[in-house]
Amino acid sequence: MNRRTTHAARSSVAAVIALSAGLALAGCSDSADAKPKLQVSDAFMPVPTSDMAGGFLIVKNDGKTADKLTKVTSELSDNITIHETKNQKMREVTSFDIPAGGELDLERGGNHIMFMGLKKKPQQGEKVTVELHFEKADPVKVDLAVKEATYNPKHH
Repeated sequence: MNRRTTHAARSSVAAVIALSAGLALAGCSDSADAKPKLQVSDAFMPVPTSDMAGGFLIVKNDGKTADKLTKVTSELSDNITIHETKNQKMREVTSFDIPAGGELDLERGGNHIMFMGLKKKPQQGEKVTVELHFEKADPVKVDLAVKEATYNPKHH
């Protein structure tokens, strides 16, 4: 082999090694461990008394990757937002953090889902289907149980 052939062979080997390492790293970042593992529980909506309603639930993340709740959609309303409550003041936010190994608790008197301009008023005992949208995880459909107006799971 002459010097030019040897150099070309070394360059080819280096390129193959670099490509293999890149593919291996890409495979690692897409592994099942890297995805958030979300479970939703305690989902409810107090029976609405006007054309607005609140939604409450807990999103638990058993994964090793944090995520964010970015949007909520439902056939019940075309105007659904997420609100945080701080110092007894409500304000719309663009997302809620869901820490790895932690949870997001949307609860009465705290952070919550806000439905405005309800297309119909669900009655106690019915269910309202919503779809939760996340930054990383796939959307999750959840049924909110419609409870009495004063319902609070912390007191039941």
